Amino acid sequence: MPRTPISTYRLQLGPDLSFDDAAVRLDYLSSLGVTDLYLSPILTAAPGSTHGYDVVDHSRISPALGGRDGFERLVAAARAREMGIVVDVVPNHMAAPTPASENTALWSMLTYGPDSDYADWFDVDWAEDGQVLMPVLGRRLGAAMAAGELTVAHVDEPEHGLDGTSPVLCYYEHRFPLRPGTEHLPLAELLERQHYRLAYWRVADEELNYRRFFDVGTLLAVRVERPAVFEATHALLLELIEQGLIDGLRIDHPDGLADPRGYFRRLHEATGGRWSVAEKILEPHETIPADWPTAGTTGYDASWRIGQVLIDPAGSAPLGALMHELTGDTLGLLPELIADAKREIVTTSLRAEVGRLAGVISEICHDDVRLRDHTRAAITDCLTELVVAADRYRAYVVPGEPAPAAAQAVVAQWAEQAATRLSPERLETLDVVTDLVLGRETGSAGRRHEARRGEVITRFQQVCGAVTAKGVEDTAFYRWTHLTSLCEVGGAPGTFSVGSDELHAWAGAIQTARPASMTAGSTHDNKRGEDVRARIGVISEHAEAWIHLVHQLREVTAPVRPDLHGRTENLTWQTLAGTWTDKGPINASRLGDYLIKAAREAKDWTTWTSVDAEGEQALADFAEHLVTDPAVHELMQAWVARTTESVRVATLATKALQLTVPGVADVYQGSETTRVALVDPDNRGPVDHHALTEMLARLDSGAGPSGPAEEKLRLVAAVLRLRRRRPEVFVGARAGYQPLATSTGHAIAFARSADERPQAVTIATRLPVALGRLGGWGEHTVVLPPGHWRDVISGAEHPGGAQPVGEVLRHGPVAILEVADRPADQEES
Repeated sequence: MPRTPISTYRLQLGPDLSFDDAAVRLDYLSSLGVTDLYLSPILTAAPGSTHGYDVVDHSRISPALGGRDGFERLVAAARAREMGIVVDVVPNHMAAPTPASENTALWSMLTYGPDSDYADWFDVDWAEDGQVLMPVLGRRLGAAMAAGELTVAHVDEPEHGLDGTSPVLCYYEHRFPLRPGTEHLPLAELLERQHYRLAYWRVADEELNYRRFFDVGTLLAVRVERPAVFEATHALLLELIEQGLIDGLRIDHPDGLADPRGYFRRLHEATGGRWSVAEKILEPHETIPADWPTAGTTGYDASWRIGQVLIDPAGSAPLGALMHELTGDTLGLLPELIADAKREIVTTSLRAEVGRLAGVISEICHDDVRLRDHTRAAITDCLTELVVAADRYRAYVVPGEPAPAAAQAVVAQWAEQAATRLSPERLETLDVVTDLVLGRETGSAGRRHEARRGEVITRFQQVCGAVTAKGVEDTAFYRWTHLTSLCEVGGAPGTFSVGSDELHAWAGAIQTARPASMTAGSTHDNKRGEDVRARIGVISEHAEAWIHLVHQLREVTAPVRPDLHGRTENLTWQTLAGTWTDKGPINASRLGDYLIKAAREAKDWTTWTSVDAEGEQALADFAEHLVTDPAVHELMQAWVARTTESVRVATLATKALQLTVPGVADVYQGSETTRVALVDPDNRGPVDHHALTEMLARLDSGAGPSGPAEEKLRLVAAVLRLRRRRPEVFVGARAGYQPLATSTGHAIAFARSADERPQAVTIATRLPVALGRLGGWGEHTVVLPPGHWRDVISGAEHPGGAQPVGEVLRHGPVAILEVADRPADQEES
């Protein structure tokens, strides 16, 4: 029987954390209650990789992490502690490293072009001129040639697989192979004869002829839909699974694949049904396709709902007014803002992808006399608006199969919306494009299943996903500053707040449909860690006080504050609230780096490709001022004091809910205690597990928590140990979920059961500021299931039936109760 994790602990392997380093942490993780180790990608990545998602060799475990021997030592150490191993898999792309010789498959393709044994690995369009674009030059090709920056040389770099026997084309640190027989040609002719085309890096946005990961030109898409490519890129992983070294898989970005369903089916069969989860972003109204044989998602769907059930809806209007004051944006503008951001992406960084798809449709129309009058310009316009209107990553249409009714309905909605943005003479072309992306017959009869028409279906969905990722999450979510904690990967900022009943309904549905899905609080992809989001979230409970504070901050910083874009300013103040703790602010470089990255992603006044160096320096200087100015310190320390209890409640409630709602509970490294973590690379930094080990040992010795960090760690350890004691309650066919009745909306309560018998109960406080205005818990009750219950955090005991909420939560804002039906000597410390 394949293993299903009960809880996972995510480790970010890299230069600061090898396999052997990870093994040293296992005693601590076992003591914490973790059942499975969850590792970032383990295959060989590009030189100097800090994350592992830029794989260059699928046949080797990363030597930089310790190689096969190091991995097996780690697995053996985990097995000795009865822990499983989950690894991150990157099927969508691999790296074009510097030098390219680090990637054997790519080197072969660049050398031999379409005749390479690896040509079918990559999604390249060879039709135009037989050259794959390599946009690596710092200036246009002619200028680089004139400056002598391109040379042919024998290079002896054994560390990169180059032995000097064959000449290579050199451009600074880049190395490219030469097509056999071309090495002695004049440079201009030599360049013309290669299977690749060196180009200025900006060319990629307009003329790229290979699919990539979003707009990252150094990550080339891999065609795992082809059986031979799947087998070659997964052979080592499948061997490790067969040998019992890997128990589960996290699949990175399946929406980029040509056929996600086919991929998961092939994976399910090849692994014998091992537990796997998909890094899948779902819209609030969307569920993971029922025909994907995967346990579920990596937990974005859980994360935003848990966060937003703790947001005070009363804060929406006043915070909207402040946003309008600072930025000019108004409530209700978000859909338009998202559409504008997506349209900007379609016409800039992903123009080449849309153009490639438009080219395929144009060819179809040109070759069909009934469609010949639909021009490429019209097709491009219609595609643009259809992609902009797409409200999710994919429509889940498979070439050769009738489009599901649900897919037809959502694409019809997109077409209706697109039609409002197009001139009347474009609407017939829109009908043709819509029919093609749905696989319906259009034009001459009998041509429905042509290969090019199938390609349209596939590429349209891949383009939708890329535009949504870059337009929504990497642009619009950095522009929308109503409450920035809501603008998270997989988030739903248009919702602002959800009620307890909505959370219960979602949890019940997950328990029924995907009970072994994952729940996440923090991930390596977060824009802000869970504790930063919690601190920002409590602004909603203190909205009027926050507005007053922002006005004070603006006043005391007026003499030095640069002429900030309004969105950048609003983001800055909220980032201060999210990162300023009782220990003070984070250092200026962390704050400045984050604000600059956020501004570049927002693309309002500076971008990654058109940097406003003067404005960015002014922003960095302002960040320095904010963390050193005594007046700012005084105001922020007063805010911290004012919100201490609200932050405590939000921090502990978030974690308690995340660890006990249906699914496999993940703990991202370091998030078992309070941690200030911003967007990568900030959130991927090393964690002091030695200090955490000492902290946990102190708590286990009977000491009470000395502050919020230890209080959160005590909660996490108690819940993870409970999950390990009673796995059948939380994961698997026997587990269940039942909301519990409360007489107040300020308490969220539910039971987790095994075989329909309640075994554990979670009770969490929400919106404590409003609760305080109402006089506290008073006579409010929560109805506990029959039995005798013990709080795994405080040890307090409670009978079943209607109990005063204030008594059950007497020791803290959350309570995790375990049915007391085991002798004490069988219970785990």
